[in-house]
Amino acid sequence: MPVRYVFRPPADVAAGLLSLPWHLPLEEWQDDRLVEIRHRGTSRHIVRFVTEMGRLYALKEINEKLARREYRLLRRLDDLGIPAVEPLGIVIDRPVYDGVELDAVLCTCFLEYSTTYRALYSDPHRLRPTDRLLDALVELLVRLHLAGFFWGDCSLSNTLFRLDAGALQAIFVDAETSELHPSLSNGQREYDVEIACERVAGELMDLAAAGLLPLDVEPIELAEQIAARYNRLWATLSEDVVIRPAEQRYRIAERLRRLNDLGFDADEVELVSAPDGYRLRIRTRVAEPGRHRHSLRTLTGLDAQENQARRLLNDIASFRANLEKQTGQRVTMTVAASRWLADVYDKVMALMPAELVTRLPPAEVFHEVLEHRWFLSEQAGRDIGTTAAARAYFANVLPSVPEQLVSISSDEPAPRFGDDTGSWLVLDGGGGLGPTPGRGVPSPTPGPAVPSPEPAPGPPAAGPDPKPARAAGRQDPAAHTGSTPAPATGPKG
Repeated sequence: MPVRYVFRPPADVAAGLLSLPWHLPLEEWQDDRLVEIRHRGTSRHIVRFVTEMGRLYALKEINEKLARREYRLLRRLDDLGIPAVEPLGIVIDRPVYDGVELDAVLCTCFLEYSTTYRALYSDPHRLRPTDRLLDALVELLVRLHLAGFFWGDCSLSNTLFRLDAGALQAIFVDAETSELHPSLSNGQREYDVEIACERVAGELMDLAAAGLLPLDVEPIELAEQIAARYNRLWATLSEDVVIRPAEQRYRIAERLRRLNDLGFDADEVELVSAPDGYRLRIRTRVAEPGRHRHSLRTLTGLDAQENQARRLLNDIASFRANLEKQTGQRVTMTVAASRWLADVYDKVMALMPAELVTRLPPAEVFHEVLEHRWFLSEQAGRDIGTTAAARAYFANVLPSVPEQLVSISSDEPAPRFGDDTGSWLVLDGGGGLGPTPGRGVPSPTPGPAVPSPEPAPGPPAAGPDPKPARAAGRQDPAAHTGSTPAPATGPKG
């Protein structure tokens, strides 16, 4: 019986995978396209990673019935907009090898710039993001439960994490033990949380044994906080609120804004008569994904994660306010975004050294430049401007970003920056294809003094300058005062 390949459209993206040695068990594969991921999580099955046409794929050898089921569940999560690995397809009807019929293989797309919890804790140059890690995991679990999705094996090992404007986003990975229902009972939710506490406790104990946890962190006590964090978030999303008739519109709007800030939307709003007014009940669902991403892309053509997009949109809004103040006229958001691209964003990106362009996604770089601007401005007691902050960031902070997690032969052609998606994979001779460990808010690196504002036109400073000198008297648009970011809190963990 021939091997069958079942791939979701467009299947041509995986055409190169058809030439892999599917007639052999995964653990016996020898192929130049195989890559190794450092600090990868544990798995009960054989999992291999291959690169093809600039994309990285995860292949998991598993029983055909389970492979079909997991493939179906991952596609459903994709439809619901819940952060999860992207299912590509399954390979079934593999031949008999050494007297044993080979299992099916589930193929998923590896998430660019994602990382594992072990990688986050193995970087000696960064704070351990313990609180943010658990908060991200709990938020993902709540999102799954709101969609009627029982995880069944919630753990740090079954989760990937991706940096999104300084925050951590948890991404669902393994649906092998999961179940999809119209809704979950309280007992199902509580059991899923109990599983999470047990699994995470064991993983944190492993980190402690390896000396990767802060000395003041007790693994069991920390894992037991998962239930309390979950219950607080669930209560916030599902609690009933009693409101008086006179404040009905205000309180409903306030409640909906609070849900939106948490990343959720209202599916249905119900008012029930009560002795002291009306009882407000809101049926909550996962927010429409990518609202800020879509707005940013429409205005600028830039692609970013949701929090990154929100941060860039805020900077555009600040830039717009500064333009209106300077001109005394109303400026549309479209015009402001166009000017912001040319006068701020492009100038910052042009300052980045060529050898550093693959360290972080462009939107994350710009976000961190804004963070660095705030830190340096606090030190100097004045706003130093985005351009000066960018130069300091590229000189002192970005070079310290560690190497990528995936090792790959440098014989393959280097993938290019995506024409439309804004995503990229990293390739260098030392091993650099894959995700970047999560980064906390960067502290100013000791070194040169805080840069002074842009100098007046005159003889150029030593070294290459990608932009010509400004005309006399022209203000640096990238130094608009309105875009100074608000103080950011550092990692809680």
